Amino acid sequence: MDILQMLDFVGVAVFAATGALAASRKQLDIIGFVFLASLTGIGGGTVRDLILGQTPVFWIANSAYLAVCVAVAVLLYFTAPLFEYRYRLLLWLDAAGLAAYCAMGAAKGLAAGAPPLAAVVTGVMTATFGGILRDVVSGEASVLLRREIYVTAALAGASLHVALTLAGAGTALAAAIAVAAAFAVRGGALRFGWALPGYRHLPGRPAGKALPAEGATARTSARDAADRRDLR
Repeated sequence: MDILQMLDFVGVAVFAATGALAASRKQLDIIGFVFLASLTGIGGGTVRDLILGQTPVFWIANSAYLAVCVAVAVLLYFTAPLFEYRYRLLLWLDAAGLAAYCAMGAAKGLAAGAPPLAAVVTGVMTATFGGILRDVVSGEASVLLRREIYVTAALAGASLHVALTLAGAGTALAAAIAVAAAFAVRGGALRFGWALPGYRHLPGRPAGKALPAEGATARTSARDAADRRDLR
């Protein structure tokens, strides 16, 4: 097994675990666990392969990827109650999956003959799309919309991998440095709240924020409070 395939399996397994943890927070049955784990585990890689024109996509060509998703889902169905702060664990596992997948996605883009900028994009999409799908389907607050750095971490890792590869570094070395950098950026964002400056409206211009529906404010506040407890 080469470094790229190893990163592929690691990314699938870790993202599948985050999908299963999201299912545990929604108290789904074992089929729900398998569905969310598989959707999250193979979602980003599927988009990558379709964009690069690599068909059949990776999990159809090699069913071991689906087997990993199912195994992780079943394992966490029985062990998720052992974890007290499952949302915090979900975020840290998501950071690990993002780090592995941004390097592997960029490497696959280069291997498919994509130009450097396109390879960076495939790395970012591979690393982030599965988590976005997980949050949309499970009704969680999307990691994409959190204040902390998320896509930027994937962008940093994918860009670093492409730059090092073009500079002549070996695949294993480029991947190791890119994974470490992406995880450090995302981990720092989770630990210290790193965030890029947000857009600010000009003075005197209304923000244009829509009024929440009746009861939505209370539900949102309750969810935010629960998430803050989990992140302690």
